[in-house]
Amino acid sequence: EGEACVAALPPAPKRPRVLLPDSGECHAAERFDFISRFFAPGIGIPEDPVTGSAHCVLAPFWADKLQRPEGEYMQALQASPRGGLLRVRYLKRQDRVEIGGQAVVVLRGRMAV
Repeated sequence: EGEACVAALPPAPKRPRVLLPDSGECHAAERFDFISRFFAPGIGIPEDPVTGSAHCVLAPFWADKLQRPEGEYMQALQASPRGGLLRVRYLKRQDRVEIGGQAVVVLRGRMAV
């Protein structure tokens, strides 16, 4: 239910959309702590397949909402058409988020400094 519900939500181009547990809109499937999508059409990104930077904000938000102990891992799904599974944890005392998962190389290059 959770994946399909979030995947079916239309983009909200004027403001971010946050779904809270038991909001009545969508519920995360039991195997995920939270499910997200990321749209930024104003800067030319219709939908980002998997957004690490967004999860740096989502991890503390959901750790608090789900009352997770500091450092406990959460399973996240970004429900874009390509999709991505992430393992995130919020280290509050260090003001840090750790993110793990599969990566896709989208750009290779060299930089001369």
